[in-house]
Amino acid sequence: MGQVSITLNGRTYRLECDDGEEEHLLKLAETVGEQIESLKGKFGQIGDDRLMLMAGLMIADELAEARRKLNDIAQDRASADELVQSAQEEMAGRIAAAAERIEALNTVLGADEGKS
Repeated sequence: MGQVSITLNGRTYRLECDDGEEEHLLKLAETVGEQIESLKGKFGQIGDDRLMLMAGLMIADELAEARRKLNDIAQDRASADELVQSAQEEMAGRIAAAAERIEALNTVLGADEGKS
């Protein structure tokens, strides 16, 4: 089991994680730390609990917005896929109709050749 020490708002926390996840956990803590420092710049030292809560809420808001955008992209893709499917079906129908006309012309031309 891996361990990392992170410092947020002057306080050090020791955390356990799966082996190999240490670097990822440190990067996540860095993101939280950046949010806390940003909040401290706006509101001053308003207490660890409040800063942690506000930072967590800001990060959760970013996550919710990213999920919303991914959902929108998925819906847009589904709509695009439906349009492509519809266009493919329409083109297949047109090609089939053209093939039938070509076959009919071929039949007519073949019959005309037999008369000559």
